[in-house]
Amino acid sequence: MLSQIIRAAGLGLAVNTKRPICLAKHIRPFATVDSNTPRVQPTPPRTKATPKSHDRATFTIRDGPVFSGKSFGAASNISGEAVFTTSLVGYPESLTDPSYRGQILVFTQPLIGNYGIPSTARDEHGLFRHFESPNLQAAGVVVADVAEQYSHWTAVKSLGEWCAEEGVPAVSGVDTRAIVTYLREQGSSLARITIGEEYDADQDEAFIDPEQIDLVRKVSTKAPFHVSSATGDYHVAVIDCGVKENILRSLVSRGASVTAFPYDYPIHKVAHHFDGVFISNGPGDPIHCQDTVYHLRRLMESSQLPIMGICLGHQLLALAAGARTIKLKYGNRAHNIPALDRTTGRCHITSQNHGYAVDSNTLPSEWKEYFVNLNDHSNEGLIHQSRPIFGTQFHPEAKGGPMDSSYLFDMYLENVSRYKKSQAIFQPEREHRPSPLLVDLLAKERVGVVPTTGMENLLRMGGAGEEAARAASAA
Repeated sequence: MLSQIIRAAGLGLAVNTKRPICLAKHIRPFATVDSNTPRVQPTPPRTKATPKSHDRATFTIRDGPVFSGKSFGAASNISGEAVFTTSLVGYPESLTDPSYRGQILVFTQPLIGNYGIPSTARDEHGLFRHFESPNLQAAGVVVADVAEQYSHWTAVKSLGEWCAEEGVPAVSGVDTRAIVTYLREQGSSLARITIGEEYDADQDEAFIDPEQIDLVRKVSTKAPFHVSSATGDYHVAVIDCGVKENILRSLVSRGASVTAFPYDYPIHKVAHHFDGVFISNGPGDPIHCQDTVYHLRRLMESSQLPIMGICLGHQLLALAAGARTIKLKYGNRAHNIPALDRTTGRCHITSQNHGYAVDSNTLPSEWKEYFVNLNDHSNEGLIHQSRPIFGTQFHPEAKGGPMDSSYLFDMYLENVSRYKKSQAIFQPEREHRPSPLLVDLLAKERVGVVPTTGMENLLRMGGAGEEAARAASAA
């Protein structure tokens, strides 16, 4: 195991597991519905900060309305998919969530930024205390009104200052009610933010469609990294599709040391060295992750390991099981969405951020629907009839709350504990904790993940931006 992971980490020959991907076969329908080594943090790559702009700003929906407002972020032009969230709080966590990569986030809450942006302080596990990743992930920010003056004991800067530092444009003074009404009626749409320029209809051809780009490749670690737990002896393999810091925290704080792997790593080849496998959240269309689906299918065929998936991880688990996914009309992004547990009849208020869902009608007979959305009746979870495998579309670890469903991590670790005890009968000599050498050699932070700007700023190239963005994603 150690040699395999070291090679994948770039300390030897790289593991090449590329398989041909045929997207033409996946035409999808639309639906309306003891080694606690201190973590030495590498310096993350930074975007090129731009001066904070207060120029005229234009938010343009492709083939739709144009909204004029004022810039309060970076002086840069971008394109992406316009989506909206009804969350009242938690904007620092939302904007650093890798699942928002390539998207322009519209807030329905009338005032955003009143409690500022906190510091990059880390907790006892070496994880960001207030953020879900090292950088701002959304391509752009749109609000009705922004608080230039903030007030909170954790705040160190304003929302506008943060956006400017991260190179992300932001617009205020627009009618977000009209924007959300349009998106609900027409569905999530391509849009662009233009700073300091008049709207030019001829530039509509320069819209970049994030769905055509493998966004998971951009947010996933490029080599394995490790986070140690001082409170337990479990060891879980995480497939990093854009994992949030609080998912890692939810595992480590419950006694599970974590080794995170790139999203396309052949996890079935090393899974027998772990007590469980976890598939993280991430951005974009799950169909782009065909390698991950193949490796998960091989894993379930060859191992009895406990498996849990969240958000994109849930969708990939379903695809590996033989089910299909669909694109929702405008998705679910909020902190107050009711999900019904079909096994108990109880309802949980959940945090969600997704534009795709599992088609529960396509689940094989050995699987059943676990949770269902009480707003649009879309699937919110699946569970195997006899094996310790389940996934949820919502986020039980949501840093901005609610925490109603956080017990699912306890349920997963109970599965891990039972599996570990059963293996001890057949492999009594098996090492209970990660190898100290492994812990020392592996990075302690996601590796090689670049900030959000760059791909989106290819829009500055004009009509060639979309073609260049596709070329960049294939590189």
